[in-house]
Amino acid sequence: MAMGFSIVWGVMNIIDLAHGSLIIIGAYVTYELCTHLGVDPFLTIPVAAAVLFALGYVLQRYLINRVLQASIFATLILTFGLDRVLVNANLRIFSADIRGITVPYTAAALTLGDLRIPLIRLAVFGVAILSTLALWLFLERTRLGIAIKATSFDPEAARLSGIDPARIYAVTFGIGAALAGIAGALVAAVSTFSPVIGDGLTTRAFVVVVLGGLGSVPGAIAGGILLGVTENLVASAFPSFSDAAAFLLLIVFLAARPRGLFGRRFYAEI
Repeated sequence: MAMGFSIVWGVMNIIDLAHGSLIIIGAYVTYELCTHLGVDPFLTIPVAAAVLFALGYVLQRYLINRVLQASIFATLILTFGLDRVLVNANLRIFSADIRGITVPYTAAALTLGDLRIPLIRLAVFGVAILSTLALWLFLERTRLGIAIKATSFDPEAARLSGIDPARIYAVTFGIGAALAGIAGALVAAVSTFSPVIGDGLTTRAFVVVVLGGLGSVPGAIAGGILLGVTENLVASAFPSFSDAAAFLLLIVFLAARPRGLFGRRFYAEI
């Protein structure tokens, strides 16, 4: 959920407030394939990623690219407006009904003594780890990934090296949207959803990126685990304060370590 948000912010310096709505679109792609074609939700992941990549590429190329050189406030306003458009489009197309998917193995669990782990959530965790590892390998071992990193550090120097920053930005936003599509497929597999929960997903992605460190792939994993463990520990004792605990954790990190667990000083100074 946070990796797509992190790569867009880290490379393009855009805080994508529409990220949660992109996740919800990915969830609806999975829902439609499961309910109408009987496809297993985990097999819909490549389709959701491809659909969201195409949508993200077009949005950046023909809309967000127009304000990319403007202040960060202009991009915030644009992505906020885009989020409102996507929310209302989802409400118009899919209605406000809460949707969910039930698969035959929903109740299956791995039992270790007194510990019971639902297999579907274990599979979701495994897909999230594999997706993060694939993104890291792509950024470190491919020419396109290295071009994305070069553009994130100095677009002008990258341009002088023969890299087209406009194309790189479109591909980067497409990758961020594809990761949102994967997250949406996983959300649909384990929980219910509706068009209006996107804002909460964007907020959690923001907290995870700040905790883990902007631009850090391992940081996104560590930040997500830290947030999840904190929320569940607090919820077990004070169920109504789990969201407050997440934001208290965010404030503590911003005050004590603004670059996050694994973030670089360069990103913290943007």
